[in-house]
Amino acid sequence: MNLSKYILPDKIFLKWKYKRRFGKKLDLKQPKTFNEKMQWLKLFERTPLHTLCADKYAVREYIKAVIGGKYLIPLLYHTQDFKDIKPENLPDIPFIIKTNHDSAGSIVIKSKKDVDWETIRKHLKKKLSRNFYYTSKEWQYKHITPSIIVETLLEDKNGELPEFSLHCFNGKVKLICGYIEKNCTAIFYDMNWEEQPPPWVQTNQKKHRSINRPKTMDEMIHIAKKLSSPFSYARIDFYDIDGKIYCGEITFHHIAGFQPFQDEAMNIKLGNMITLPYEQNKGSLDI
Repeated sequence: MNLSKYILPDKIFLKWKYKRRFGKKLDLKQPKTFNEKMQWLKLFERTPLHTLCADKYAVREYIKAVIGGKYLIPLLYHTQDFKDIKPENLPDIPFIIKTNHDSAGSIVIKSKKDVDWETIRKHLKKKLSRNFYYTSKEWQYKHITPSIIVETLLEDKNGELPEFSLHCFNGKVKLICGYIEKNCTAIFYDMNWEEQPPPWVQTNQKKHRSINRPKTMDEMIHIAKKLSSPFSYARIDFYDIDGKIYCGEITFHHIAGFQPFQDEAMNIKLGNMITLPYEQNKGSLDI
């Protein structure tokens, strides 16, 4: 077990992890790159609203208040007890089981028949015991009360799940990433829907599949601006199901600021798009 993530102060841990990951010193006094600014934001942009929006259950109230309940994925069940996840408590339609306080590890159930519920409950018990904050010091996860949510499984008429991640910088959408199939790589587009090279290093060898600009994109951009306006940076995820938009989640530190870029110029370019609070006053931070 790596005890350093539990013992070291947040700033010291992030400096250590950054140096270990990228082989260079983390500049927190005057951060310039995207990944440096992600670390700065983790340390210095911490509000109760960040915690609320990082909670996949509580964020529903924020989404409903800002853009309306019609954008919410239908909620089928919610509990803090993994023992409640059993067939008699769940509907007879395809659904997805996830926890509200971490990343990845969702469970897709197409049919309740032939499901090993005991294994699922053990998996959920383990996930509920973890605090995702300690992995990369993303403070917004630290005080979330862990729970389990069950939502309708979204699929379009082709059995696919078109997903679009809108990267918002100080309330403005600057970069869009689209996914259609799990076996396809992520495709990046600028605001003119011109395909861009992936900013970050791609760790898989999936097939390339270009995406037509969805008719709903203008609406996604409009509501992404609203949802992201209180934050220096936010990635807003949407699903487009046959022309109907659903808001997936809000992420404040893309891959925790630890994903290498294809080249340093793009790291700096995206970093320049984020104006940190102290930069608005043309100052520097004494830390």
